Amino acid sequence: MGGYDLLIRAPRAILDSGEGPATVAVSGGRIAAVESGDFAPDAAAEVVELDPDTVLLPGLVDSHVHICEPGNTEWEGFATATRAAAAGGITTLVDMPLDSIPTTVNVPALDDKRAAAAGQCHVDVGFWGGVIPGNLGDLEPLYHAGVLGFKCFLADSGSDDFPPVTPAQMEEALCALRPLDIPLLVHAESAEASAAIPQPQARHYADYLRSRPRGLENLAVAQTIEAARRSEAHAHVLHLSSSDALPMIESARIEGVHITAESCPHYLVLCAEEIADGATAAKCSPPIRERQNQDLLWDGLRRGILYQVVSDHSPCTPAMKELESGDFGRAWGGISSLQLALPLVWTSARARGFTLSDVVRWMASGPARLASLSRKGHIAVGFDADLSLFAPDEEFAVDPAQLHHRHPVTPYAGRRLRGVVRRTLLRGQWVDYERPMGRLLQRTAA
Repeated sequence: MGGYDLLIRAPRAILDSGEGPATVAVSGGRIAAVESGDFAPDAAAEVVELDPDTVLLPGLVDSHVHICEPGNTEWEGFATATRAAAAGGITTLVDMPLDSIPTTVNVPALDDKRAAAAGQCHVDVGFWGGVIPGNLGDLEPLYHAGVLGFKCFLADSGSDDFPPVTPAQMEEALCALRPLDIPLLVHAESAEASAAIPQPQARHYADYLRSRPRGLENLAVAQTIEAARRSEAHAHVLHLSSSDALPMIESARIEGVHITAESCPHYLVLCAEEIADGATAAKCSPPIRERQNQDLLWDGLRRGILYQVVSDHSPCTPAMKELESGDFGRAWGGISSLQLALPLVWTSARARGFTLSDVVRWMASGPARLASLSRKGHIAVGFDADLSLFAPDEEFAVDPAQLHHRHPVTPYAGRRLRGVVRRTLLRGQWVDYERPMGRLLQRTAA
């Protein structure tokens, strides 16, 4: 045995079997061997010996990221977003179909996205397609062009060029996607119910929270479940914030409905009781809810009802966040957290008795499975050698000046977290922030 490009000896590694020692050999950008005992090949171009304070993780997969290039690159671009991802141990992103111009609702728009991303990415990037009223005929061409799945909104998306669909249109899309065996991701808030609720124009977070009650999500999740039941297709509920919906999802899954769901770091770390009036850096949609609700979301992760944890990185300019006025009604609803997602989740997960293996399941293998990225999310032979060196016990305070995404606006400024990503590998090569080497991904067989 020999001739490997890289050999990593790790006293601690997160494998499918759990945490344990491993020697990982890399050849040609793939993992060629994983051995738990002594493993001494004849030759390796580079050998890395990790200390016991560093854990070898598979590169994380974030399947919910808004990169606003082309068209709104001043909000966020491929270079800055992927640099932030790599700094946070994320080696694969899947870009959402809106907040760029054009939106990814047909093949020419997908071509524009890929052209904008080419040569800029520090990690691998895939793309979701969009479902809007009137584009059913574009779904199969987008599938054959390589999108990893599709997304729709049941409520106003905030973008005029990405209008919401009705529940009936969502079901039509699910029926069209069923033979393709590809998921429909659903922003599950009810447009009909929200239309009857006045929108806040105030600095009071409590007013904003009242304008987006749990019932908006609960109704839309129920509609999504029934559409998935009737179509027998895969529906995935995005950024779940209402814990009320967990029993519905669990019950539907027991009944054989193909329904999955995710949550995000901000719902698992922040709570409404902590958000000061005027603190619009914490505005997102659906909103951050109460601490009791947060506890139940963590229970949903523990019981496997929630499928994954992803960032919903939704950037904008500082002016769009209304930081000076503090007006929750006018502020952009989105939180940028790519670089911080792993330490945010790990800090809270650890305090609740979870392990790094749990975090990897939520943030690497789970999102990779959703997007059918069959060579991502695991430290195993044949997988891409996407890896990160993570110091789980090291503490730091969030300094916005150290964040790589385009605008360092964050509700986490000054928060003390555990877990530092020391280095990141993409297909066996150390990420170099001056030399983009990410690839643009297409759907692969599961």
